[in-house]
Amino acid sequence: MAGSPDGTEGTAGTTGATEAADAAGAGGPAGSGEAAGPRGRRPGGRPQLRRSLGFRDLVVYGLLFIAPMAPVGVFGTLDAKSHGAVALVYVVATVAMAFTAFSYAQMVRVVPQAGSVFAYARAGLGEGPGFVAGWMAMLDYLLIPAVAYLFSGIALNALIPSVSQWVWTALAVLVTTALNMTGVRAAARVGFAVLALEIAVLLVFVVAALVVLLRDGAQRDWLSPLTGDGSMGAFSLAAVLGAVSVAVLSYLGFDAIASFAEEVTGGSARVARAVLMCLALVGVLFVVQTYLVALLSPVTAAELAADPSKQGTAFYDAVDGAVGAWLHDLVAVSKAIGAAFAALAGQAAAGRLLFAMARERRLPGVLARVDAKSGVPRVALGLAAVVTLVAAVWAARRGDGMDHLVSVVDIGALTAFVLLHASVIGWFAVRRKAGAPVWWRHVVAPVLGALIAVAVIVEASRAAQVVGAAWLLVGLVVLFAQRGRAVRR
Repeated sequence: MAGSPDGTEGTAGTTGATEAADAAGAGGPAGSGEAAGPRGRRPGGRPQLRRSLGFRDLVVYGLLFIAPMAPVGVFGTLDAKSHGAVALVYVVATVAMAFTAFSYAQMVRVVPQAGSVFAYARAGLGEGPGFVAGWMAMLDYLLIPAVAYLFSGIALNALIPSVSQWVWTALAVLVTTALNMTGVRAAARVGFAVLALEIAVLLVFVVAALVVLLRDGAQRDWLSPLTGDGSMGAFSLAAVLGAVSVAVLSYLGFDAIASFAEEVTGGSARVARAVLMCLALVGVLFVVQTYLVALLSPVTAAELAADPSKQGTAFYDAVDGAVGAWLHDLVAVSKAIGAAFAALAGQAAAGRLLFAMARERRLPGVLARVDAKSGVPRVALGLAAVVTLVAAVWAARRGDGMDHLVSVVDIGALTAFVLLHASVIGWFAVRRKAGAPVWWRHVVAPVLGALIAVAVIVEASRAAQVVGAAWLLVGLVVLFAQRGRAVRR
């Protein structure tokens, strides 16, 4: 039997899980694994998703959403910001995000439902904070896929310029939406194949980089990716921490695994392990690839800082000069395909969030319908697809479209993370639903995680903060309107 979040076994954990399910409106024992009826409903009539995912499927979805080579686009920026200690940036960022992963692992055990942080905040903090958490996460889940689709469209347009960016972008949306509509298992199988391709390309890059380094030597000192390259003076911890505030955005998406809690076989402990495993894997991949590219790069951190135009292509420039254009093209193709399927995972998570909020009557009830044949919330998926399609195509037709999208997608996730950490404290330390709290894991760790998320929000661009505040304001208006209708009834 899986242990409770504090490492104990017995009735306390089971009781806490059941109460959490009731608090979040599950309509039955949490994690019971009760099979959905023929129309995707429990015997009591509540819509229920079909359990068909295994541990590997969860990890695949998380890795797809993050993308194993996510640092490619931001390597130059991080190298400049950290004064050359770019690999150390990802070491620190992985540790920082581990606090958030740990809080997800705590809550998914007691609230194993679709909706992720929406359900957790409802259980740990109450109805209002739960809605706000879901509302802010919605901004992230709906727009991150749009960014990924746009990136795929740009990359494919570079390979085949005769087809416009927006056409490629729209095609990527349609193909991945069709896969999501067929069922979570079918999408997971295709996703696994795409992820295997991305990992294979990453391994080719690692081997090619090692061959060049062993044959020709490194352009920088071997320890410089961890200590700085010296071009901007002595090692600066402040510079590394400033770069971490950007690097943590590479990890957004691992939390989407928790959205599939109602569709996994083997219990919620499997979801918790998948969240932690996914973060550990991408942390290693990010550190290794940035370490190797930094050694290959002939351009110093100071030169990148002096000429920001070189930062976006710094990864590719280093690969071109050291290995050859063939690896550049291989990485570009992998990123183009991988971005589309990162959006597939994101769209699937967005659909589950909309489904969960609709099931609890926080969004129109039609979004809570589960297709009898595929076992997925097709209406919610369709709405998520439409929103991301409109946003991605709009951005693809503008020269500054990518900047506009990227500037707003992160605030929603980070705000939801703050409420996630508060939920851990609320459930375990304040309400004490799982017995006496373990203070380091139920108070200290979530407080540190919340402080990290707040620090990143503070470091975000002014435009992102304004859009996030406006989205929050709209959500509060919706929340008060719903409460007003409830009182009148």
